Amino acid sequence: MYNFRTDLAVERNDIYKHQNNLQNDADGIEVENEEKEDIKISRVKVLNENGEKAIGKPIGNYITLDIKNMKSIDDDAVDKISEVLATELKEIIAKHISDTEDILVVGLGNRFVTPDALGPKVIPEIEVTRHILKYMPELMPSDTRPVSAVSPGVLGITGIETLEILKGIVDNIKPKMLVVIDALATRSIERISSSIQLADTGIVPGAGVDNTRKEISVKTLNVPVIAVGIPTVVDLASITNDCINIFIENLQQKAMSNDALNKLKEQDNYEEIKQALVPKEYNMIVTPKEIDELIENMSKVVSQGINKSL
Repeated sequence: MYNFRTDLAVERNDIYKHQNNLQNDADGIEVENEEKEDIKISRVKVLNENGEKAIGKPIGNYITLDIKNMKSIDDDAVDKISEVLATELKEIIAKHISDTEDILVVGLGNRFVTPDALGPKVIPEIEVTRHILKYMPELMPSDTRPVSAVSPGVLGITGIETLEILKGIVDNIKPKMLVVIDALATRSIERISSSIQLADTGIVPGAGVDNTRKEISVKTLNVPVIAVGIPTVVDLASITNDCINIFIENLQQKAMSNDALNKLKEQDNYEEIKQALVPKEYNMIVTPKEIDELIENMSKVVSQGINKSL
């Protein structure tokens, strides 16, 4: 499998099928698609080691919400998208813990780097209740879930691995589950800040941009970890490959029929493009010029979705 920079299971599955000329899903992979409120929902299940090997993702469930026109959404759209997100997130949480058990919400990322600031932007908007239930329980309904939130920063600023910080917190406050928010990398320019991935397998921070940190999952923390991620970056080789395909499509529309162009488009040129760029250090991680606005919109969607689900 080509080393595409993508954290999205749905993209990795599509890449695997394309490279192996498969019409159906690979052994060990199940995919379901549906649409709610103009939002496309893709559910990828990695069932066994064969599926794990095929797409390079751990055994578990991956849900992707594809959203249109994130650059210009209003409050009504934020509310609609967050409702769909909350419904999906609530179903995942209910499979692991009860309605009143503690949850720790974690915002990963660097608040000083906009494409990586999604997690830290979400945390101040989370409705935390643990302190109120502990010190003034009479103010809250008896069925209120204890929720706490933290943004642990990044290794380059704190000097401490994120996993080490979270281990200390988990050992002390003993949540029954973590919900972790992070920025992701995507293979497609169309998915930048327009997709949300939920995964019940945890997360490996920085994996999509070759800056892999220690895994945050039930294996390392002994509590279930639900990851909520949104792609905010794509690498230059992917953009170039997509641009070539768009260029070929435009030529095909004008020429109507051209066997050479058809053959070129059917090939995946990513590896050739990457090899041409990387030796000269031209490949880079790219983000849209509107990233500030996109991060602001997506942080509203994610924070509202999490609050509604808890």
